[in-house]
Amino acid sequence: MTEASAQPSLITDEMRATIGKRGEPTTMEVDKTAVRMFARAVGHTDPVYYDEEEAKKAGYRSLPAPPGYLGTPVFDPRTSDPTFGGRRGQGPGPQPSRPLKRILNGGTEYEYFDDICAGDTLTAVSYTSDIQERQGSLGEMLITTTKTEYTNQDGKLVAIATGTGIRY
Repeated sequence: MTEASAQPSLITDEMRATIGKRGEPTTMEVDKTAVRMFARAVGHTDPVYYDEEEAKKAGYRSLPAPPGYLGTPVFDPRTSDPTFGGRRGQGPGPQPSRPLKRILNGGTEYEYFDDICAGDTLTAVSYTSDIQERQGSLGEMLITTTKTEYTNQDGKLVAIATGTGIRY
């Protein structure tokens, strides 16, 4: 038995129980101003992100959401997080404490299934899809994968964002 295998797992039964548990839905609005601002902020110069006539000529219903922009949470001062805008305590569902405190963003991937355009209202639901532990150069690591599914106002799945968080 190796030294690493003699150590108890960092992944508790409480943590395993969160896998697949869906959080509460969050409403995201896609509006023209936000599309233009996001496109400008990330350096997109294609006129479809700024001029609705150009967008329609290109086959979109309105200004298309640039890659990586999946709407802005609807802010409600009674229930929203004052910093991020989503519901207070919003996340992939109930989360137990983690034994490691340093956090590193392991990246985000987006998978698109249909156009997202200004005027759309998306419903986002997140859940933890996987938790793994690994040994890295700095020691033990917990790697958590979270998925957020986005459906549009017609109930159609339009995108999935997959994020990886690393605790070490």
